[in-house]
Amino acid sequence: MKHMVRTAIAALAIGVAATAANAQMKEAKDVKIAVVVHGSASDPYWSVVKRGVDDAAALTGAQVQYVSPQVFDEVEHARLIDAAVATKPDGLIVSIADPDALRAAVTGAIAGGIPTMNIDSNEVPGEEMGITFYAGTVSEYDSGKKAGDRLGKEGVLKVVCINHEVGNTSLDDRCRGLNDGLAPHGGGTEVVAVTPDPGDIQRRTEAYLSAHPDVQGVFAMGAGAANHLIPLFKDKELFGKLKLYTFDISPEVLDSIIAGEMEFGMDAQQYLMGFVPVINMVEHVTHGFWPQNDVYTGPLFVDTPAAAEAILVLAKEGIR
Repeated sequence: MKHMVRTAIAALAIGVAATAANAQMKEAKDVKIAVVVHGSASDPYWSVVKRGVDDAAALTGAQVQYVSPQVFDEVEHARLIDAAVATKPDGLIVSIADPDALRAAVTGAIAGGIPTMNIDSNEVPGEEMGITFYAGTVSEYDSGKKAGDRLGKEGVLKVVCINHEVGNTSLDDRCRGLNDGLAPHGGGTEVVAVTPDPGDIQRRTEAYLSAHPDVQGVFAMGAGAANHLIPLFKDKELFGKLKLYTFDISPEVLDSIIAGEMEFGMDAQQYLMGFVPVINMVEHVTHGFWPQNDVYTGPLFVDTPAAAEAILVLAKEGIR
């Protein structure tokens, strides 16, 4: 099925290229797209987004550049958007982790006539800035609330959120939703702010757990934190005593679920966040198409060894 879909898209791309001259539009090979997001390609979550971007670029033949700050920094992110806009790309794809920091850069791109799409960070901030297409989870808040309700029904009421990107409103929404999902069951959350540094994640989490022995569950706000919490739980023999959960997945998370350690990961299917908007943007520039609906890629609960095993092969290929 995957081969058939890609073959069909490739055939469409060839047809578009053949008619582009008649339509007085660009051929795919001449299309320039800037993907400027807050997540570094070295992050396990964003590396999958970039794989989707790269695959769409290879499939269409368009010139697509993935740009991001080396570390989470929305001021730098805004500067990178401005720099990309200055090159006059045919299309711009952005994430909006901090609307206040990015508003001027994004609205400036739109005012300059650059078609712009939003990925990963909820559709609402983009809509407020004038963006009409979004690809990502239906809502970070709703995803968190769904997880919180599930934990509450299972009796896990005292939960700590490990936030590895302080200032990222999407992660704030995840924890806020988690808290609100737990509230009707008598539960709630607290936040431990950490940096992406593995040692910092482990030290701060361990210190919090030592000071709060009533905690029942640890919820990472992303695989970037979860990957380093797994060895902490193993070293301190916490599996079986505390529950460990995460938003997003990685090979390490899937291995832990398969081993019966972690409870679940919430899959955003972020490959599609990179792949679909690039395809759509190329179609817009070459043929004038524009999607009329947002694309919701998640979340999905990956909560059994069988489900994790089925996804793991693709995760190791950088697709899930």
